[in-house]
Amino acid sequence: MKTYDAIIIGAGSVGTPAACFLAQKGLKVIVLEMRAASGQGDNKAAIGGVRATHSDPGKIQICIESLKIFSTWKEEYGFDMGWKPGGYCFPVYDEKNEAVLKGLLPAQKKFGLNIDWIGPEKLAEIVPGINRENLRGGTYSPEDGQVSGLLAPVGFQREAERNGAEFRFKEKVIGYQRTGDQITGVITNKDKYSAGVVILAAGADAAEHGGLLDIDIPVTPDTHEAGISAPVKQFLAPLIVDIRPGPENKTVNFYFGQNKEGQIIFCYTPKELFYGTDRESQSEFMPIIANRMINLIPRLKNLLIRRIWRGCYPMTPDGVPIIDFVPDVKGLFLAVGMCGQGLMLGPGAGKNIASLIVDKKPIISEEANKFFRYSRDFYSEKKETLK
Repeated sequence: MKTYDAIIIGAGSVGTPAACFLAQKGLKVIVLEMRAASGQGDNKAAIGGVRATHSDPGKIQICIESLKIFSTWKEEYGFDMGWKPGGYCFPVYDEKNEAVLKGLLPAQKKFGLNIDWIGPEKLAEIVPGINRENLRGGTYSPEDGQVSGLLAPVGFQREAERNGAEFRFKEKVIGYQRTGDQITGVITNKDKYSAGVVILAAGADAAEHGGLLDIDIPVTPDTHEAGISAPVKQFLAPLIVDIRPGPENKTVNFYFGQNKEGQIIFCYTPKELFYGTDRESQSEFMPIIANRMINLIPRLKNLLIRRIWRGCYPMTPDGVPIIDFVPDVKGLFLAVGMCGQGLMLGPGAGKNIASLIVDKKPIISEEANKFFRYSRDFYSEKKETLK
């Protein structure tokens, strides 16, 4: 049996940065991934938005760390993850949503987020061509940005391997070894491994691993569709989130941005969720998203769409991830339930995981870190407001 300091299950949006930062701290790390390469699960389905514009302090502070990592990665490590600055903008067309977003501002600023309310004139400058009818203004967080979900895991894997981490692909975990209340190892379809700590970062498959571990991991995946256009001349700096319900009564909100290559990349949140892991595209997606995008920015009507796809949002009941040790299973650390925000949470979460394991303390405030605890009431606490 091969022995390591830490075993990470999953080479996705959280597993690869966790491996990177643990290896930087000198741990002997192995990452086990059932797919052929890093980032080939739902990580690559993300549209690339990275924001700290959340409504709970845990996500705000973790994503502030992620933004620091993404925005400086090329300068520090020489690898381009497709980082594009430009911020996030939430345009508002009604009094109710204006009150909601303005009500969140004090807490968001308290925990370090650079965000403010801007009027319709300023918003129209930031989002050229936006529909001005009934536009009341919106929130704008200029330090947010976008990154490539395809390149990010490659960058983290390279740095992890440079510091001695090992990656094993096409290895599916089929069991865990325990001695009493202590987890001692992992069994795959190819080998056995032992370690002092096992970090589960298995995305949409988290609950399945809970069955193998004989613990409850309250993560239920649902699927969301996304798409990307042919490149056009750069005109849109921020990523846009329209939180109005769609006129077709099938969507809660939709969001899109223009990536570093000039492509418009987009997604929406369906009103009736598609539970499960079926990643087949739905025929209703393009007519609905096209209508919403053209309604918001009419100049988008001539976009040529290149590709659409569907990916999973591994959801917890309260919309907040689990990033914590399991009290009843010593040595088991959960990094699951990213709720469709794994790409933006991943680097900050990975750095926080490394600090919790090695330094025994979080990189964020204790107050914020408590939001991610495993032992919490998932059904009574307030759900995340800004999806």
